[in-house]
Amino acid sequence: MTDLVTGPDGLPRCAWGASTPDYAIYHDTEWGRPLRGDDALYERLTLEAFQSGLSWLTILRKRQAFRLAFADFRIERVAAFGDADVTRLLADAGIVRNRAKIEAAIANARAALTLPDGLSALLWSYAPPPRPARLGSFAEVPASTPESVALAKALKKQGFRFVGPTTAYALMQATGMVDDHLAGCHAGTAVARDQMGS
Repeated sequence: MTDLVTGPDGLPRCAWGASTPDYAIYHDTEWGRPLRGDDALYERLTLEAFQSGLSWLTILRKRQAFRLAFADFRIERVAAFGDADVTRLLADAGIVRNRAKIEAAIANARAALTLPDGLSALLWSYAPPPRPARLGSFAEVPASTPESVALAKALKKQGFRFVGPTTAYALMQATGMVDDHLAGCHAGTAVARDQMGS
């Protein structure tokens, strides 16, 4: 299991989760843990869309600035953003200043408001059944799956933007819809506990 690294604390982690302190905290406390709630999932959806073409570490380090810029990712507030907000966001050096992604974030908030059962219910309806065992290396981790393809299509049909199959799968990984912690990773044990309680 060359894709596992034992950190200074003696805990084995997925190698990416041991590469920087920022990643270690995110890997250990958030990534892969089941997350529900419309606003919380809207935040992850938005950040994954902004990450497209960039390093996730870039987005992670700008996360607090994103929260300030996007009203703590409260869907109703972002859905009400107008042209003045787009101008404000394009001038905000704390976030990724990409007009298409900014406009997509606002459009996605508006689309989320139209979902009869909410964003969380829609996203989780595409979660696949748990794998019988964790994967042994990141070479085995897919970039997309039939479920993420279906989810991306469903989101597009509802008016969401910037969420293709790869972004949809990254969202599934980040929010515990799939468990891609490798076999032997200490965080996987906590994820398993969370899944049993979810």
